[in-house]
Amino acid sequence: MSIPRELEWQVFRGSTAVSRGLLTGNQLRGRALVRVRHDVYADARLAFDHALACRATLARLPAGAAVIAGPSAAFLHGVGHAAAPTDQVRAILLPPHRVGTQQGLRIHRVRLDAVDITVAGDLRLTTPERTAWDTAVWLSMPSAVAVVDALLAGGLVTPDSLERVAARLADRPGGKVAARAFALADGASPAPAESAVRVRLVLSGLPRPQVRPATIMRLGKVLHPGLVWPEQRVAVDYEGPLYRERRDLLEADGWRVVPAGRRSTTLAREVRDALIARGWQPGWLPRPAAHQVNGSRRRVAGRLGGGGASG
Repeated sequence: MSIPRELEWQVFRGSTAVSRGLLTGNQLRGRALVRVRHDVYADARLAFDHALACRATLARLPAGAAVIAGPSAAFLHGVGHAAAPTDQVRAILLPPHRVGTQQGLRIHRVRLDAVDITVAGDLRLTTPERTAWDTAVWLSMPSAVAVVDALLAGGLVTPDSLERVAARLADRPGGKVAARAFALADGASPAPAESAVRVRLVLSGLPRPQVRPATIMRLGKVLHPGLVWPEQRVAVDYEGPLYRERRDLLEADGWRVVPAGRRSTTLAREVRDALIARGWQPGWLPRPAAHQVNGSRRRVAGRLGGGGASG
C-alpha cells in the first residue's frame, strides 16, 4: 500500500484521515503504517522512539494544551537514555485546559512559566534547565542526576544556568530536591550507570569522588579511572577485560581499586572500608535530600548500603 503524500513521514489521527477520505479503515491496518496510540498512526518509516511517542501523545490532546517535560523533554533535547519508546510521555498541562486519563501519558499539573518553554521542530517542550529541574523532582535521585549529567555533558546546561533555575524555583514544591540533584551532578560522567553509582555512594555518606580525573602513575603513564578519591589513593572502576589492565597498573602503583560490578550490593561498604583503611575519618555528613528521595531517611540508608534510592 502506498501512503498519501499528505501523510508521508507524518503522525496523524486515523479517524481524521478516514473522514477526509485519505485512507480506509483497512488501510490503517496495513504494513506501511504503525499504530502508536489509540487512533494515532505514523508512517512506519519513522523511527519508533520516545520522540514518536511524544508526537503521538500530543496528537490526541487539544492544540496548545500541554508541554512535553521532564525525562520526555530530556530525550527530545538529545539525552537518549532519558526515556524509552514504551515509557509514559510526561507533560505539563497548561490552564485552562483539562485532559482525562490516557494510556501512555502522565500529566503534571504544576506551574510553568513562559520562560521555561521552548520549541523543537513541531513540539513544545521545556527548556533544558527546566527539564533538568522537573526531572530532578519527578525521578529518583540517581536516575535524575544521570539525566542532568548528560545535559551538562552535552553543553545544554551549565552549572551557572542550573544554579539560576534552582534559585528561581526554590520556593516551588520539590525545590530542595532539585537543588540537591544539581549539586550532585557532574558533566564528566560518561554513562548513566556510572552516574548512578556515584550518586549512591555519595548518598550513603561517602565523600564525593572525582570523576575520571587524569591520574598520573609514578612512571608517567596517565590513566582515567572511573571514580577517584586522590587523597586516599582509592578508586572505583568497572570489572571486565577492558578495565583489567588499568586496574593492574593502579594497584601496582599503590592504589586500592574497588571493582564495581553491575549488581554489586556491597560496593558502598567496600569503598567505605577502603577509605577508612587509607586514613579517611568518617564524620556526620548532612544529607538534606535523603528523606525526600523516597520516604524516610532509614529507608534510603537501608537501600544505599550498596544499592540505591528509588522512587
